[in-house]
Amino acid sequence: MWSNTSSSNPASPTTPQIPSVSPTSPTSRPTYRLKNQGRRVAQIVKLKPECVEKYKECHAKVWPEVLKQIKDCNIEDYSIFHDPETHILFASFKYVGYNYAGDMERMRDNPKVQEWWKMTDSYQESFVPGAKSSAEGEPAWWKGVEEVFYNP
Repeated sequence: MWSNTSSSNPASPTTPQIPSVSPTSPTSRPTYRLKNQGRRVAQIVKLKPECVEKYKECHAKVWPEVLKQIKDCNIEDYSIFHDPETHILFASFKYVGYNYAGDMERMRDNPKVQEWWKMTDSYQESFVPGAKSSAEGEPAWWKGVEEVFYNP
């Protein structure tokens, strides 16, 4: 569901520093990080036609541990769409952290996420040659797709 690869490399954004306006120290810098504005990620996988209802049912009640791990791994604005004609699942999300590979490793190390992936992977077929499962990591189960247009 959340592979650690996509069509573009996750750039490690630099943390902008904004000068502090202070009467005692006009040249001091803040010690906090500004929130990363994010990197948009999109992926596809094929949903087995006989599993459509099961897939929709489980996603209507995503396990709280999985939802918490998604948030803890700096993933926001996460959606999965389904095209019933092609059976493609299209996922998109915004990654707002500073260590994509590390956050995806933390996601993969969560036993409840692994259990969730085992269930949902059984409903899917990967487009990635050699992919074994979401938990396996490489090659990725979900295929990253290139963004060719964005209008914020």
